Amino acid sequence: MHLLEELHRNVKTIAMPSAMVVGALLCRPVAALEVASHQMITPALIFLMLFVTFCRVSPKQMKPSMLHLWLLLVQMVLCIGVYLLLRPLDEVVAQGAMICVLAPVAMAAVVIAGMLGANVATMATYSLICNMVVALIAPVFLTFTGSGVCTFSQILARIAPLLIGPFAAAQFFRFIFPAAARWIGDHGQISFYMWLLSLIVIIGRTTCFIIDLHDASLSTELWLAFAALVICLVQFKVGRMLGCRYGDPPAGGQSLGQKNTVLAVWMAQSFLNPISSIAPTAYIVWQNLVNSYQIYRKDHEKAD
Repeated sequence: MHLLEELHRNVKTIAMPSAMVVGALLCRPVAALEVASHQMITPALIFLMLFVTFCRVSPKQMKPSMLHLWLLLVQMVLCIGVYLLLRPLDEVVAQGAMICVLAPVAMAAVVIAGMLGANVATMATYSLICNMVVALIAPVFLTFTGSGVCTFSQILARIAPLLIGPFAAAQFFRFIFPAAARWIGDHGQISFYMWLLSLIVIIGRTTCFIIDLHDASLSTELWLAFAALVICLVQFKVGRMLGCRYGDPPAGGQSLGQKNTVLAVWMAQSFLNPISSIAPTAYIVWQNLVNSYQIYRKDHEKAD
């Protein structure tokens, strides 16, 4: 048993970097498979892993808190501040940086945060609140900073199926099959491996996008990637600091730092300069490297 636990811990440590490498190396076959599935592989995996996670959460446990309010406030202020700071230097970089902040918390953040010891109910509550708030305010930001008109319904259509669906399905399952729901909740590690599969697909699709992009200069691409790195580290750090104040550093860090990059890339390509989508594309890599490091630290703390 000890050997199996040690093996599982070592697999988790290298799993996300390995998944990103596999996705990058097999980008063409992965992208072709995603096209053949009509872009349904990633949404299906996210739906399933959130269903597994939400089987552990009762609606009675989900309560808004001051931590949620502070996280939203910091996100909005940082979003405006980053754009205004970088716009005089480069409009495209400013748009890319802004979208990395504006994007709501990733659906999968609930899964990763649970692995890091966060309160899953706190994360689930914030995931619902943050995505709804961003759906309300993103059209305003994108309309004034971009080249197209964005509406609430367009954003909501992208997030609602993977926001409400898994939660509603899990609660229905908890009510009809409570014993089975408890068993699924007790085996939440399944979610992590589903996330790895979705990460391979996301990185594969992302790599193809970068390879096929010929309109951006190398310097612009590097500045966008660098801006995404700085913003990623700042958001994880500030989020953990806020979480510390309310006794849940992992929840704060993942809530502010782990972004719905698929939605961010779509918003950038649809309503901003498409080249700005390089920033949220790079953010995918940065946030998963941060997550890998955090899981490594958490597992070694347990081992000690």
